[in-house]
Amino acid sequence: MNTATFTKSPADTKSVPAAGETALAAGQVILDEYVEARGPWSAVVAAGDVLTIVDLEGNQAVDCLLYSAADTSVRYSAAATIAAQQSIVLTTGSVLRADTGAPLMTVVADEVGVHDTIGGACSQESNTLRYGQHTREQHACVENFLIEGSRWGLGKRDLVSNINWFMNVPVDPDGALGIVDGLSAPGKRVALRAEADTLVLVSNCPQVNNPCNGFNPTPVRMIVTRPEAAL
Repeated sequence: MNTATFTKSPADTKSVPAAGETALAAGQVILDEYVEARGPWSAVVAAGDVLTIVDLEGNQAVDCLLYSAADTSVRYSAAATIAAQQSIVLTTGSVLRADTGAPLMTVVADEVGVHDTIGGACSQESNTLRYGQHTREQHACVENFLIEGSRWGLGKRDLVSNINWFMNVPVDPDGALGIVDGLSAPGKRVALRAEADTLVLVSNCPQVNNPCNGFNPTPVRMIVTRPEAAL
């Protein structure tokens, strides 16, 4: 990764806390970017660096896919991750594993406590099925993944089950999934340490038909830091 710092602040932000103060892992700031509401984002996070995702306004779902930067055919596996930790939710200590079983990233700090692995990503097709034909043309996470993934040579066949940071998907006793208000709040953060050079692909979810974003998508902030020991 380029070791320069990049900052894209919202135009209406009057006072933005410094990236070094906001990141959950101390160290040199490698990257500091804002992802607009409904928008895509991607970056390669070098092994040992820590990505802090900041839910700026609270109750925003952040859909996420991970790939080995050296070989994108090695990618995040929900099945391998869930089986290894014997839990369907992610929090501090969760190891995000590839389909090979190899660790890609580890959750090293978490201010929310519950992040989803099974709710999937919204798409134009699923919106139509769940909410009606009038939603067919709404932009969705799958479209964000395809747009951003194309920058890295990825296509539809490369999309797999994703992580939903900050999203609350309880499982009822009968096995039914619910999509309810998130447990996050303005400024809440989660931090992921890269165990290998990892391509992180994000859709800052545009969903307006269920409570995962409080029916109002908002921006998030992505900060990458390099711990002092790695300098």
